[in-house]
Amino acid sequence: MAVDHYENFPVASLLLPARLRPAVTAIYAFARSADDIADEGDARPEERLAALHAYEAELDLIAQHLPCSHPIFTRLAQTIADHALPLQPFRDLLSAFRQDVVTTRYPRYTDLLDYCRRSANPVGTLMLHLYGAANEENLRDSDAVCSALQLINFWQDVAIDWQKARIYLPLEDLARFGVEQDDIDQARNDQRWQQLMQFEIDRARALMLSGAPLARRLPGRIGLELRMVVQGGLRILERIEAVRGDVFGQRPKLGKRDWLIVGWRGLTR
Repeated sequence: MAVDHYENFPVASLLLPARLRPAVTAIYAFARSADDIADEGDARPEERLAALHAYEAELDLIAQHLPCSHPIFTRLAQTIADHALPLQPFRDLLSAFRQDVVTTRYPRYTDLLDYCRRSANPVGTLMLHLYGAANEENLRDSDAVCSALQLINFWQDVAIDWQKARIYLPLEDLARFGVEQDDIDQARNDQRWQQLMQFEIDRARALMLSGAPLARRLPGRIGLELRMVVQGGLRILERIEAVRGDVFGQRPKLGKRDWLIVGWRGLTR
């Protein structure tokens, strides 16, 4: 349930119904392995893009009901068939991973949200389809929650992403608060930076809260799971606020006390 990488998948959660665990595991294997192709190791960009193109070709085989050549996709094809899952979310994820290979800056917030639409929102869409709850209202709120989680992850990982030569903070926001890219390089946690981070925190929180009613509409364990995810994301924002936006010295994350708070809020709010 950590707001990090593709660990938002409830693969090992006790709240996940046993009947759905093989499906979630198959989806996770696809997303995690494709994400690693885009991000991990020392492959050249053209090699990463070629590998992701091969993933797209496997999805084409699934669409044509033809045998796949890799066990990940054999399991994924069975999951898609068993649960009547749409293929577009998988294609959207690959689109975002390809973008990670070639795009290191986002001029506007709308550009970043478009990335989130393809990098994060498909996860919620697929989970709603697995639970048979993919109506228009639920999909809208799920998109808000998933995009908010992605933004929170970016705010956590400013320093880590800088080491990968990436900035996910919109450049228009840096300019608005007078922050330069060199300030990130030098880890300057001055008033300008603190104001920028508070602005981003407030925006991510508002987006999360706009989608949070979904967690009350969904019944049983999936609703509780989502309430925990929402509260976990909100708690990380509180942790970033507590250090006044200083994500350079230590990555804000949840400790034991935080998890107790998240659990209590998930049960009571």
